[in-house]
Amino acid sequence: MSNPNSGEIVFASLEACLDAPIARYFDAQLQGDPDVLAQLLADKRNPNTRRAYEKDLRDFFLKMTLLPPSGDSVLEFLHLQREQAVMVVLKYKAMLIKSGLREATINRRLAAIKSLAKMGRKLGVCNYSLEDVSGEKVKAYRDTRGVDSKAISIVIQQFDRQTLIGKRNYAIFLVLWGLALRRQEICHLNVGDFDFYGRKLRVLGKGKGTNEEYLDMSKDVAAALADWLIARGDLNGNLPIFTALDFHNSGHRLTTDAIYKIVATAFKKAGVKKPMSPHRVRHSAITAALDATDGNIRKVQKLSRHADPRTLMIYDDNRNKDLWEMSELLTGMLKDSGK
Repeated sequence: MSNPNSGEIVFASLEACLDAPIARYFDAQLQGDPDVLAQLLADKRNPNTRRAYEKDLRDFFLKMTLLPPSGDSVLEFLHLQREQAVMVVLKYKAMLIKSGLREATINRRLAAIKSLAKMGRKLGVCNYSLEDVSGEKVKAYRDTRGVDSKAISIVIQQFDRQTLIGKRNYAIFLVLWGLALRRQEICHLNVGDFDFYGRKLRVLGKGKGTNEEYLDMSKDVAAALADWLIARGDLNGNLPIFTALDFHNSGHRLTTDAIYKIVATAFKKAGVKKPMSPHRVRHSAITAALDATDGNIRKVQKLSRHADPRTLMIYDDNRNKDLWEMSELLTGMLKDSGK
């Protein structure tokens, strides 16, 4: 038989919990002024993003206060009146423009300052927004055409696939071209991410946190990866897929810079005049896929993994030769009228 007073006991316990002072449990966390900059950086999961924010905010405070940011200077900035804060940031923007920085760089630095103010508002130490400070107009992905499949074929044919370095570099190019991966994604690949029999590759995508994606790959990509890994030996799942082979760094994970150099050197050696990088190979693969599918955005988005399909519209516009055709048409009219 239940206790008739049990409901009253539970209710009294809930009331006691609700009435408990915050300081009882969270007093240590609420002491002193918040370190807004530290909280902003801690909120960024990607270490590269964290470093970029730290660098950009350091530049802002160095230019405007002649000192690196500190807890006091950050709070002083966040305690300004809205008009004062906007004026300070506009002066900083003017300095960046005068120094000749590119529009994208200026926008990135302004975004870091806006994020600092936003975090300050969340923590209750800032009461303004910097939305009145507009960024510079940027035309993203100005040239996404890269090179065609013939150029890629010429480049990969120069790798001696009887050698260890040739097998590795061939596999890197097939992953770049066949899966349109970003170089940071390639660097993070481990042996355990590769499923040869299922022909799948587990990738931690850009801005995905710890969320993984499983990519289907062609048999050629799978065979190139398997050939390299078997030749290298040591198939421990926790080891990186792509490693350095030079004497001093042998076995260490390839860095993004190392992959950039491998790609740039291979194109230069093959006689390709256009400066190429891993991201340009990715651009090339996406553009080639659009060509092959007659501009099927839905299909190619699965390859590119762009969150916004409108990004692919830029690739699609860039691959079209409509402007060239119109230019030929117009100059042809001049020739015809001269007859």
